[in-house]
This record gives sequence, C-alpha cells and structure tokens, in this order.
Amino acid sequence: MNNVPSTNLQADTNPLEEEWLEIGTIIGAHGLNGEVKVFPDSDFPERFTKPGLRWLCIPTRPSNPEKIQLLKGRFIERKGIYVVKLANVNFRDQSEALKGSKLLVHSNDRPTLTDGEYYLLDLIDLTVIDHQTQTVIGSVISIASAGNDLLEVQLANTTETVLIPFVPAIVPIVDIAAKRIEITPPKGLIPE
Repeated sequence: MNNVPSTNLQADTNPLEEEWLEIGTIIGAHGLNGEVKVFPDSDFPERFTKPGLRWLCIPTRPSNPEKIQLLKGRFIERKGIYVVKLANVNFRDQSEALKGSKLLVHSNDRPTLTDGEYYLLDLIDLTVIDHQTQTVIGSVISIASAGNDLLEVQLANTTETVLIPFVPAIVPIVDIAAKRIEITPPKGLIPE
C-alpha cells in the first residue's frame, strides 16, 4: 500500500516555519455536540482516531495554522469519512464554522512504513529510468489514484506526460535515497 505522509507536532515549534502535510478536510458538523466530519487525505487512520495535537488551517486565515487537540475519532465506513471530536468545539454552530478547514500535521511526523510502502510525496521529482536499458524516461511530477496509484511522469525533454501504474510488475525498483525509480514498461506505455 502506498501512503501519504503525516507528522508528530512539537508544541513549541513555530507553525509558520514548518512544512505542512494536509491530512484531511472538515466537510461539516456531525450532531449537536461539536463533532466534525472529516474527509481524509491520509492513509493513516491514527491521524483521526488517536488523540493528540493537530493543526487547523481555517480558510480565512490560511497562513496562520492554529494548534488544536484531537480528542477522539471514528471511521464511518459506508461514507468513507471520519467523525472527530476536537477540544473546545462543543456546539454545532462551532463545528459548522469549521467547514472547509484543513487538518494538518508537520511534514516530519511520519509513521513507520513497512517494506514496499512509500510516502507518495517522496516520489515527486524522482527520475524514472528504463530498467533494461538504463535510459532516462523522465521524472515524476504527480500522483493520481484510480484503483492503483499512478505515477504521472513528464517525459525527458518534452512537456508530454504519461501515467504509469505504480505496481511491482511495472515499477520493480524504487530508490528514494538515489532519487530514482526503475520501470519495466509494457510495450506501448511509453511513446517512442
């Protein structure tokens, strides 16, 4: 499983000096007691279920994220959202006022991954190389999701892009440290 990164926050850091990872968007109120519905942008459930410090980016103040304690949360499977309780948000009007706000964590707060898992954001800008010929194909510019993750690769010396399924059969080697991905593309995937 490929995962998007997330972070543990230090209470004494200056949020404006840090890089942020968006973990979810508040899409509305849930009930009368201040709970909010969150659409997740992270593959890590603990971001929404484990109590602790998060940051809140309110649309009217996007350059000034605020600390907020996540008290508890649960996943609503049939809707694909989380319902979370935030500290000091106790009434429906308070939770409704947070609609459109983003939940953030620091970019250095990353859960441990198992072998074969990658933070998708770490794949951006990696050089893509043909595994057999060792020729440069291009570089990863984006990640798309359609069943499997797809690497959007800008072909070398062009503005043309291709989508490459991010599956072991096509992408056998990912070397984050060397900033390269080796692929074994099936015939016709890469234009000649």
